[in-house]
Amino acid sequence: MQHVPLGRSGLKVSPLCLGTMNFGPHTTEADSFAIMDKALEIGVQFFDTADVYGWKTGEGVTEQILGKWFAQGGGRRERVVLATKVFGDMERKDASDPNQGRGLSARKIVRQCEASLKRLQTDWIDLYQMHHIDRACPFDEIWQAMETLVAQGKIVYAGSSNFAGWDIATAQGTAGHRHFLGLISEQSVYNLDNRVVELEVLPACRHYGLGVIPWSPLAGGLLGGALAKQAMGRRAGADFEKRVAEKRPKLEKYEALCAGLGEGPGEVALAWLLHNPAVTAPIIGPRTMDQLTGALKALEIKLSAETMTKLDEIWPGPGGEAPKAYSW
Repeated sequence: MQHVPLGRSGLKVSPLCLGTMNFGPHTTEADSFAIMDKALEIGVQFFDTADVYGWKTGEGVTEQILGKWFAQGGGRRERVVLATKVFGDMERKDASDPNQGRGLSARKIVRQCEASLKRLQTDWIDLYQMHHIDRACPFDEIWQAMETLVAQGKIVYAGSSNFAGWDIATAQGTAGHRHFLGLISEQSVYNLDNRVVELEVLPACRHYGLGVIPWSPLAGGLLGGALAKQAMGRRAGADFEKRVAEKRPKLEKYEALCAGLGEGPGEVALAWLLHNPAVTAPIIGPRTMDQLTGALKALEIKLSAETMTKLDEIWPGPGGEAPKAYSW
């Protein structure tokens, strides 16, 4: 597996990122351990998590699972490029404490980093990501906290998630004034069905040297062969079935195109992202071992210019970058 730099940094990561959001809620601890072991075996050493994953306020269930896996030793922690996130509500409600809830205050960043380190059973986090923008908090304050954590050896790099293009510009402008590296990556929703980031986020990332880590590359399963699975009698939730019904004409064309290529729809969706030079590593979130190994096929798929054009016809983007997408 050919590892690639994460943005303008010297950090090398696998071209697929192992997302761990299913660990705990949908995948048992034992199965999660097996998936992580297999990921390392096949060269996927970029792992992404978040303090809120596990969806039990204040518990950090998924981070705890990773921590137990690291604690087994065998070089697991040393081999993994570990990314986690801060922003979400991680404290039990106390009406007398106005500093609870979501946000990126320096107090929250420092406290929640310490809590993540404890749950993850590690001394350092390779990539500490802001899970969302907090426009009520100035970047001077945010970077002060991040600089302190870097100086203490608790984090190595900082990244963002769900930032707008102008948020990235603001963050990097402030970091530059402080003589700080700033962001090296942005984690955004990006897939064939949702290409909004092509307007301003991807151009901002290219300009400032940020690696792009797409989340939901299969659009929540929509691009993973939804019609074929439906025909096999697999049931899904009402909301997903509604999305499938709304997108059926596009899905019919898409799945037929993939069948003609002899490739699975999910693998084609990942391969399409990997053909974009702005993308570093799509996040795959396997619930099972088969889903992990299946995703590897995307690394071998070469999409022709003709196929890329057909995909654009089925799943049109916003028309390019702003402002040319909507202006002269």
